[in-house]
Amino acid sequence: MAASLVFRRWCSTTVAEAATAPTKSTRWQRLRNGRAGRWLSGMFVDYKEAVRETFVGARERPIKAGVYLSLLGGTWACFYTNPEDGSFETSLKERANQLGLLSPWIRNGVSDGHMQKLVKLQNHGCLRHVSLGVLSLTYRADYDPDSSLYEARCSALSVPWRELPDRMLDVGFAGRWWVLDAKMKDYDVNDEEFRHLPPALFATVPPAPQVTELNEQMHKDSWKPIALEMDEEERERLRAAEQEEGEGVGVEGTQSESVGLTQEEAQT
Repeated sequence: MAASLVFRRWCSTTVAEAATAPTKSTRWQRLRNGRAGRWLSGMFVDYKEAVRETFVGARERPIKAGVYLSLLGGTWACFYTNPEDGSFETSLKERANQLGLLSPWIRNGVSDGHMQKLVKLQNHGCLRHVSLGVLSLTYRADYDPDSSLYEARCSALSVPWRELPDRMLDVGFAGRWWVLDAKMKDYDVNDEEFRHLPPALFATVPPAPQVTELNEQMHKDSWKPIALEMDEEERERLRAAEQEEGEGVGVEGTQSESVGLTQEEAQT
């Protein structure tokens, strides 16, 4: 009896030790059960739940989801089309070349003055560019960045950020420099030329685009050669004259033949 009790106890102890004995695990299992693995697994579960809730919320409120998607898409488009510093310099050179092709007498005063100011600042190295992600700003500085002057290097004498709105020159957004484009509108129209005109001419309404196109077409047609058209009476006269000439040629031919025959008879 005692021996059977000891045997059963020994068997149960052996089974428990075999159950609690450490099993040989693989590297992937050790990594998964480690601290980093548990953290990554929990983060994956959180993101999975967040994505599921996002799709469920979008299905329940499609208008709200559409607004959020539109905002995200617009922000990405603004970030993708945000102009850089080189684009402003390129636009400035192109606009300066456009004004350089015009006579000073027909340049717009606002456009010319703005371009002269920007070109002067660029030559002095005082143009600065800052990108804010979705838009860019171009502002004016006092000194060139390569200058060795004490005023340019001293941080205590630097311009504070609150003066940036007064120094701002242009805003780049959606691939355009808006202030530069606005200043160059009608750059080939000098308003000073029309300052001395009487008030009655200022009140006149400019012609419509259709009238302008018609005038241009008439001007182009004026350079074409003139095609003369004959009347019916003149055509009848020309036809009658041609017929008379043809009949006259036929009579002369018959007369010349008869003269030739009489000469041959005389010789024989």
